[in-house]
Order: sequence, then C-alpha cells, then structure tokens
Amino acid sequence: MIPIASVALALADTLLARAPGVASLIDGVVWACGKTAPWIPALCTTIHARTAEHFHHYSSEELARIILDNADFQQAWDSPAPPQILRYCLDLPIRPAPPAWLAALPLPQLPAGADLARWLGLSSTELDWFADRWRVDTLPLTSLQHYHYRWVPKRTGGWRLIEIPKLRLRAMQQKILRELLDHVPPHAAAHGFRRGHSCVSHASLHAGKRVVIRMDLKNFFTSIPAARVQALFAKLGYSDSVAGTLARICVNRTPDAVFRDRDAGRDMPWAERQQCRSPHLPQGSPSSPTLANLCAYRLDIRLEALATRMGAVYSRYADDLAFSGDHELERAMGRFHAQVGAIALEEGFTINMRKTRMMRQGTRQQVTGIVINRHPNIARRDVDMLKAILTNCVRHGPASQNREAHPHFRHYLEGKVSWVAVVNPARGQRLRTLFDAIAWPAPETA
Repeated sequence: MIPIASVALALADTLLARAPGVASLIDGVVWACGKTAPWIPALCTTIHARTAEHFHHYSSEELARIILDNADFQQAWDSPAPPQILRYCLDLPIRPAPPAWLAALPLPQLPAGADLARWLGLSSTELDWFADRWRVDTLPLTSLQHYHYRWVPKRTGGWRLIEIPKLRLRAMQQKILRELLDHVPPHAAAHGFRRGHSCVSHASLHAGKRVVIRMDLKNFFTSIPAARVQALFAKLGYSDSVAGTLARICVNRTPDAVFRDRDAGRDMPWAERQQCRSPHLPQGSPSSPTLANLCAYRLDIRLEALATRMGAVYSRYADDLAFSGDHELERAMGRFHAQVGAIALEEGFTINMRKTRMMRQGTRQQVTGIVINRHPNIARRDVDMLKAILTNCVRHGPASQNREAHPHFRHYLEGKVSWVAVVNPARGQRLRTLFDAIAWPAPETA
C-alpha cells in the first residue's frame, strides 16, 4: 500500500496541473484515484476555500500538507479501503501569469541553469557543486563542506547552532540577496532585517496600548524547509530548475558529525536535530533573514487580518510577534493566542508557548527589550545601573568597573550608551556626557 504522505503528494501534483475550480479539482482526484468517493468533494471544497485565487501559487508540498490535515481525507484513510493512486500526473503545474507588481520588479532574468551559472560567475560544474547536488552525508567535517559550524549559548539556556557559509558560497548568497531578494518587498508588518526598520520601530507600534501580547516562533530559520524556499523563487517567476538551484544554494543540511559534540550540553533535542538534518535556512547565512521574511509573508497577512478583526495592531521582528489593542483584544485574550497558534501551524511555523506574554497596562509591557507602557523606553533599572557604572568610571577609573573583564570595555560601554540614545535620546545624551568625561588610559604602543 502506498504511504499516506505519498498519496497526498501525488494528489497535489495532479491538482496543480488543473484549473482551480471545485469541479475541476474533483475531476482530478477522481482521475488519480480511479473512482469516486464521498470524501473527494469535501476535500476539494476545503482546498478551494483555503487557497482561493492563490491556488497555483502553492507548491506541491504545501498543498499536500493541506490534504493531510483534512479531516475527511484522514477519515477515508482510516477506512477499510483507504485512498490509493491509480494514475500519476506527469504534467507540469500550471504557472500563473506574473502579476503586475512582479513584472515591475527589476529581478535578474535567469531562464535556464546556464544563465544562473553565468550570473554567479561559475561554470555549470561549479554551480552543481555549490548547489549541493553531489552531497554525501557521510563526509567528515573537512574543507569539502560548504559551512563552518559554531555553538553559541542562548540567553535562556541551551545552545544555538550557527551555520556560517564559507567565502565563495557566502559571496553567492550575498549576490542573491543584494541583486534579487532585496528588490522583493516583504510584508509591511515585518520590521526585522529591513532598511529603515528596527526593533524600536517594531516596539513603537504597541506603545501606550491597554493590552500587549508577545509571542515567539520556535526555531524560526530551521523550520523553513528547502521546498518552501524553492516555492518562493518559483513565485518570483523562475523555472522549477532555476528555482530549485537557487534554493539549494541558500539552504543547508547539517552533517551528523556536528551533533556528536555533546560537551556543555550542546546536544540538540531530537526534533531540532531532524530539522537541521533536512535542507533548511541556516542561521548565519546572509540571505537567510530576508528569505525568512519573504517565506513568512502569508503568515503576516493572516495574523494582520486576525488582529484587524480585533481592532488590534500586529507586527513581527524576526521570530518575535507582537499584538496590541484595547478592550476588544483584552476580552479575546483567552482564545486569541490559540487562534494565532493555529494560523502559525497552518503556515508551517510553531509558537513557543513558554515565551508567550500577555501584558496589561498595570504591568510592565515590554517588546524586544523595550518598555512601551507610555512610550518606547529602556527599563529604569538598566539605565540606573549603566549610569552608576559610568559615574564610577569617572570617579575611580574604568578598570575598577570592568568586573567581567571585557576585552574592549570602552566599546562595550559606548554601545550601551548608544542603544539608550536610540530609544530615548534625552537619557542617552545625559549618559553620553558621563561617558565623555571618563579618563581612558592611553593605548599601549609597541
């Protein structure tokens, strides 16, 4: 018997080669399965309702996930005669005409793999190598790998894996970022990794509101698979082969040898290791932040629509989601986080419920480290501590305050002062005056 995931994927391939109407979808499923069944109209009606006019912008993997999540399909699978595929569709998916906004973007024209190789300054053989076409998972961590790997501690405990592309691959990813991805606008709600936006602009939207809800996407980069990245490039008008090659250049599969380092508790949970072993967006690649923003476009659309229905405001800074509003959102708080979680799951993301915070006016409302009860500000305790350190540096010298032995203590303090000035210019100016009064020792000369 064919596995359920394979059946769903075969049905998705069949449907994407047909017109998006309910009747056409029903005919496609009946053709693939070789018979009619009561679950087929219900499934096709659900698919049409979920995808609407964007049907042909879905990848086969995304459509297969909708099929697998359908209750009627699952019930049919659990019956004595589960759905099976009699005919496989070999036709290519129908490619919709590019919308006006896409035609207006100055994207590089790359009709074939040879054009992509020339654009990147590579031979066809080199392109295959850097696109990981010949990947051998059993290779040790040698110069044949495209990435360096580094473990860094998380503030909340545990370890984070940083995957850093080597020089030539990094240059290719930067070219894809600057000359292709930077021309594609993300959703207006996205404030991370964008020029003219920051965590301050993200937090400012929610200042002075009656209630603020903060949520966090779990494993934001590694939860975005290669299929989703390929679908994004395909939606930008590139052929399946070119979109697939672009995606493989921008994603990575972490070698098993990386997870054998168990020192200091660096062994990841099983689910996270599985995400890393599959092709995913690597945290450490220059193209990953922008790709993640674009892959989360539909998530942003749906969460903004949910917030608007509640009279609330929504914005996202990387994996940090923030919602704010007044009485209507406050009344819906009990069910609101569950609705957000359901939408995130449908879009391929997971909410980290342990980091969900629901903050009313009577408590400190904080988003991306910025206090927003009345206006964006730094927590008073942090400002007072920094002011005390600067004052003691003026009175007793900076060496007396460098208790954590920062190798570049001057730059460390200057960064702290600059951060306060970004959020609260008046406080930042007072701290800057103290910083300028510090007598720093002259640099040693050889």
